[in-house]
Amino acid sequence: MSVTNILISLLIGAIAGGIASAIMGSKGSILRNMIIGIIGGAVGNAVLGLVGISSHNFVGTIVVSIIGACILLFIGKMLFKD
Repeated sequence: MSVTNILISLLIGAIAGGIASAIMGSKGSILRNMIIGIIGGAVGNAVLGLVGISSHNFVGTIVVSIIGACILLFIGKMLFKD
């Protein structure tokens, strides 16, 4: 993975994490949002991959990451009563 790909992943993670936090009403730092967004991208790809949906462009990747980050935030709220 090149440096450019890593930076793009961080950017997508930051965007997705911030949007998911706003959707779910969760508060957190930019770093936390980035981490949730990046992990959310993996979760979103796994969950949507199970039903045969995949993303191949920038906007699709952000949408999948947002869905995954929302799933993570929902699980976090259930576990930790955030």
